[in-house]
Amino acid sequence: MEPTVLIIGGGTFGTSIAYHLAQTYKDPSKVTLVDREPSPPKQAAAIDINRAIRTDYPNQLYCNLAYESIHPWFWSIELGPHFHKVGWLMLNEEGSDVSDRINSTFKDRGSNCAENVPIGGLHTKWDGVLQGTETRGFNGAYFNPEAGWVNAAGATASFVAAAVKRGVKRVTAQATELVLDNSGGRISGVRLASGEVLTADKVVLATGAWTSSILSPIEDALDIPEQDRIEQQARCTGTISAYYKMSDEEIDRMTKANTPVIVYGGNGEIFPPSKQNKLMKVSNSRTTFTNTITTRSGHKISVPRADQYNIPDALKRETEAIMSSKLLQEFTRGKKPDHWRICYDAQTPTEDLLMCKHPHPKLNNLYLAVGGSFHSYKFMPVAGKYFINILNGESNGDEKDKAWGWKTDADWNDVREFGLLSGKAVAKVELRDLESGQAKL
Repeated sequence: MEPTVLIIGGGTFGTSIAYHLAQTYKDPSKVTLVDREPSPPKQAAAIDINRAIRTDYPNQLYCNLAYESIHPWFWSIELGPHFHKVGWLMLNEEGSDVSDRINSTFKDRGSNCAENVPIGGLHTKWDGVLQGTETRGFNGAYFNPEAGWVNAAGATASFVAAAVKRGVKRVTAQATELVLDNSGGRISGVRLASGEVLTADKVVLATGAWTSSILSPIEDALDIPEQDRIEQQARCTGTISAYYKMSDEEIDRMTKANTPVIVYGGNGEIFPPSKQNKLMKVSNSRTTFTNTITTRSGHKISVPRADQYNIPDALKRETEAIMSSKLLQEFTRGKKPDHWRICYDAQTPTEDLLMCKHPHPKLNNLYLAVGGSFHSYKFMPVAGKYFINILNGESNGDEKDKAWGWKTDADWNDVREFGLLSGKAVAKVELRDLESGQAKL
């Protein structure tokens, strides 16, 4: 018999798992996806006006996974209409070997379509939209024409709709707590804000940055030691984005130039606007932060704030300084962002995904699908396929099992800087210190 599956969280991982279970289950109605918001959930890390879709990883595992994922972004009925193939341009900082490592990875798999762009030649490409860009501190640029960006909110909603059409149940409700069955050594389900309890044979936490919040009470109940708690595996981390309103003329200019997604070294990532939202997004990669609280039991965990639109002035100034570096100056000169947003995600020490069964013997039906580390959205088309193997107790191969498994030696002081090219180093500053001015950027 097919076990019932309850997926908590409708972001990248929850959506992908629901979609793939809908394709493989004889009775998809045995699968329930619950989230506090309708699809697409606005607070999820992945749900935004755009997300980068690329294959450019110096790590072979994720390069291969991205290549597997990009085909549905191009061709699938659900996702294809939301993808915009404008390319991905990365300005390489002096002293960095990231582009060399990416090229080496591409060469090893025999699929290099990228090109190196001389730093002095940027102003002549893309119809001159990059003319005047400050290039001091950079030794070159790297361009992949097969990459681009996707309307993440639209694609997520489309993927969920396909799962629901095949019979998956989509419940819009606030999950307040996991329900522990002490007699059975398992999680029996989740209690909703209404008091109703949803039960299932297998429970999947696809709760992203909110994972510590919902799992911490269970860890307390089972007296799990600090080193074995979820906070050591995946931690809520925030970064910010600014959204600049573009005129119809500016959008036409950037569209005709086929302006790519631009990675300005370790400073940030800039997404061209679409005619639908008319917003150019700037993601700040310089500063990531945690929002640490102390639980009733005395444990410290990082959690998202409910308000994702109240941004410390220090972060606003830092982000605006990125654009004042003469980057896309004809589109930003004299402008202030239309609005701002904090994006929270669950970051892991290695920037690997965390997709595994929980190791505690009394949580033997609880599974984790988290750890996006700000770079997982591109894997939404295929992540659920691999997670089904995990649900079934089957291996995805030694390399994936090790990378995505629970780490007994997780070390937040030994993070791989740009190891997976997410550009998000481990947070070393607290949000409250940024607000009070105690933290210096």
